[in-house]
Order: sequence, then structure tokens, then C-alpha cells
Amino acid sequence: MANVDAPRQRAPYFDTSNLRGDIYGGLTAGVVALPLALAFGEASGAGPIAGLWGAIFVGFFAALFGGTGSQVSGPTGPMVVVFAGVFASLTGNPALVFAAVVLAGILQILFGVFKLGQYIRLVPYPVVSGFMSGIGVIIIALQLSRLFGHEPDGGGTIPALTAIPGAVIDPNWTALIIGLITLGMVFTWPKSWGRFVPGPLAALVVGTLIGYFFKGAPILGDIPTGFPSFVVPSFTQDTFLIVLEAAFILAVLGAIDSLLTSLVADNMTRTRHNSDRELIGQGIGNTVAGFFGAIPGAGATMRTVVNIRTGGQTRISGMLHAVLLFAVVVSLAPLASQIPHAVLAGILVKVGYDILDISYLKRAHKGPRWDLGLMVLVLGLTVFVDLITAVAVGVILAALAFVKKMADDQLTHFRVGDPKLETPEEHELLARAKNRVMLFDFGGPLSFGAAADLGHHVRERVKEHTGAVVLDFSRVPFLDVSAARAVETIACDARQSGRTVYVTGMSEKVKSVLAGLNADHCLPSDTQYKTRIEALRAAVAEVTSADAGGEPAPTGAAQPV
Repeated sequence: MANVDAPRQRAPYFDTSNLRGDIYGGLTAGVVALPLALAFGEASGAGPIAGLWGAIFVGFFAALFGGTGSQVSGPTGPMVVVFAGVFASLTGNPALVFAAVVLAGILQILFGVFKLGQYIRLVPYPVVSGFMSGIGVIIIALQLSRLFGHEPDGGGTIPALTAIPGAVIDPNWTALIIGLITLGMVFTWPKSWGRFVPGPLAALVVGTLIGYFFKGAPILGDIPTGFPSFVVPSFTQDTFLIVLEAAFILAVLGAIDSLLTSLVADNMTRTRHNSDRELIGQGIGNTVAGFFGAIPGAGATMRTVVNIRTGGQTRISGMLHAVLLFAVVVSLAPLASQIPHAVLAGILVKVGYDILDISYLKRAHKGPRWDLGLMVLVLGLTVFVDLITAVAVGVILAALAFVKKMADDQLTHFRVGDPKLETPEEHELLARAKNRVMLFDFGGPLSFGAAADLGHHVRERVKEHTGAVVLDFSRVPFLDVSAARAVETIACDARQSGRTVYVTGMSEKVKSVLAGLNADHCLPSDTQYKTRIEALRAAVAEVTSADAGGEPAPTGAAQPV
């Protein structure tokens, strides 16, 4: 018989039991990542080689130190949209731009160290759907002019949209043909073919060959080769807040993007990732990327799915994907100089379309209208304002809506002498009191959401002829400061109007909150009872004795607590 007290053996850090699948998955993910990394680098403003190095550094170190075995990391659409804005706002100054990337990586490491991963994942789905769809719209808008052989004027979504009519009127026909062929290939490439040659890679090769033989379309031009130079991040007192804000946006967005991809990986592999460790791995990858002038990244859903479907299960696959890209940079970088902008634009339009939450948009009208409105609001703010405002507004509104719903539920559970919930003896006691005793049953936790209306509801039901009030806390596991102050107000108002407040079922936790805030000064201990029937006997004895013009009658077995 096995020794149940024997210590458990830890799983090896590098699990080689699935080595063949990891090798094939990693190599396939690397092939898929190649055209995307080039496209994201070009779209970011830092250049296609910065996109490749971002995929290498983030992909390798996030896999090595992260907490999701099958995840493949690298530049993603959301991260590139934000980074492009940072690059433009800091006028392309490498010291400032990559200081933001390094600081974003450090912030992600701190998120993991302080175990904030569980909170980052609490962003509501309509907010996530809204800002992801908004990012998809931005990516598509930024690429439409490039499909026609033109560069959008300035940065941002609005300048990109205003540049589209001019590009349509005066197209570069070679670029347009290449762009249309690229779009046709990436949107219609059969899935069965994709197992051998990914659609984006095939479009990249075909579009580049067309551009090589039929001149006239704008191309990438010379691409640096060799290992990237070390970038010394720096900022001044004037630029510190700009860099810090950019770093925070990149860190939070990268964390959300990565953890959402981790959830996708969990569902496919039937495993469970370590959120905090994943954030540390992503942070290390982005920190290293920033020091070498590479664009930041996050967990990439499409590359992760490709990795898993082709056999990848452990961190070895993510590291091999980065190694393959490194080999490409060393040997094939000069060939990339002939890639037309229109090819990368077509690939990115497909990326933007894939980011749009089409499945939710098709069914949103059948769900709660509030969630649909919130999603549309976040989408609009993402496209026309900025991402951090969109997420902040979305989370705040979602939280307020949730609090309002919980408050309504708390007041729904708040009952006043419901005959269906009374025992025969309780019903007889309340009938004998002739409505002089009011019983209030709090049916669950009391929080600030319900506190505002709690006192109003009690005052509304307490009539002039009421002589005593019974507050039943037996189903209240906790209450916050706002609710404690509401209870204090109820008790003190009753006391000032000459009514006695009897309390029953109060737990030690609730008592400690009230006592700590001195909110129980109008609740003397001799009116606090263990059970509701005891409190009702005492209250009814008081009012019936007062009706008879004598002293309160003895309450028998009822004992204050």
C-alpha cells in the first residue's frame, strides 16, 4: 500500500514527455507568428524588425518564466495599437518609448508578485468585448489607406479615417491588387491547408513575389540585421508622467490580454494556469524587449490555439517558437525588405476582423440591454478617445450596475412581518400586539448599496401607534460601515420617538462591527436576544402592558444576551 504521508513529487520544470508535440507545435506557431510580427512591427512605427525581436524576446522569456504551459506570446493587436499611440506621443524617441516598455514590464512583474492576477481577470465581459472590438476597428481603420498604397496622415483613428476617401480616389493600382489578393487569401484560406501552410504566410509569400515582379507598390525597404542594440531607457521630469501613464496602460492591457488567452488555453488543454506567475513571465519578457528596442507583447490567442492544436502542451513549445523566429532574423531578414506594405495591411485587416467580437454582436440584442449599451459605449470610447478611459468608464459603470442590482436584491429580501414566514406562536404574538410591534427580517448581507434606502424603508413602515420594533439579524453574515450607520440611525430614531428596539440573531461578527464604530449605543444589551421568539415575547409584553397602563409584564424564559 502506498505511503499516504510521502511528500508529493514536483512536476519537472521542463516536461519532455510531450517533446515531439511541443517541437511541432512550437515550429508551427513560429511560422504563423512570422508575418504577424512583421506586420505588427510596421504598424507600431518602430519598424518590422522591432516586431520580430518583440516576438523573440517576449515569446521566449514569457514561456520560460510564465504560468501557462501551452501559451505562445508576442506582439498582439491590442498591444500594438497602444504602443503605436505611445510611439507617436513620445515622437519616436527611443529612450522615452522603450522606457515605457521597460516600466510596463516591471509593473507586470509587480502585479504578479503582489498577486493581482485574480483581480485583473474581474473585468466584465461587455467591457472586454467592447475594448477588444474597438481595437479591431482601430487596426482596420489604420490599414485601409495602406491597402490603396497610401500612408494615413498623422496618428490616431480619426486622421486614419479621414485619409481613406483620398486614398480611394487616387489608388496605387499595384498596391491595391496586392492588397486585394492578400485579403482574399487570408479570408478564404481553407483550414485543411492551414495545417501545412498558414494563410498569412502564404499571402506574405505570394504578395511579395507579385510586388517583386510588378514594381510600383511601396515596400518595407532596408531592414537591419544582426542582434539589436541595447537601448538605455531615460526620461526627464517633464516626461515622467507621460511615460508612467503609457507604461501603466501597456502593463494593464498586456495583463488582461495574456490572462484571457490563458483562459482559452485552459479550456483547450483542461489544465489550470497560474495567473500571478504568468504575469511575472510576461513582465520579464517585456522588460527584456524594452531594453533591446523591441515592441511589447502579450499572450497571443491565435498563436496559442495553433500551438495547442498541433501538439504543443508545455513551455518548450513557446520557447521553440521564439528560437525559430531568431533563426529567421539571422538568415532571412534581407529578403523581408521586398515585402509590400499592402501585404502587411491585408494581413492586419484580417487580424482586426478576428479581434472583433462578431459572435457577441450577432446575439447581443437577445441579451440584457444594459450589457449591450455598455459594450457599445466602451467600443466608442476605445475608438474615439483612448483605451484607458474606455476600460475605466466601463469597469466603473459595470460595478455601479452590479451594486445597484445587489442593493435591490437586499431590499427585496428585507421583510416586514410576513405571515408565510412566521411560526404559529410568532403569528399569535404579533396578532395579540395589534400591529403595535413591527418585525423586520433582514434576509442577507447588508452593504452600502442598500444602506441609503434601509432607514427610509423602516421609517415608512413604522406607524405612529407602533410601540416596539424587532430587528432580526439572524440571516445577516456581515454588514459594512454604511449599513452599520443605517442600523444606528434606525435604532436612535426609534429611541428618540419613545419606541424600544429589540434585536435578535446578531452574530459576533456583526456585533464587533457595530461596537467598533460605536453604532450600537442605541441598542442596549438588555434588548438583545438570541432567538426571534424571545425578542417578540419581550416586545409584545411591553406594548400589551403599556396598553393596560401597568409596568411591562415579565417575559418568562426570554433571556437577554
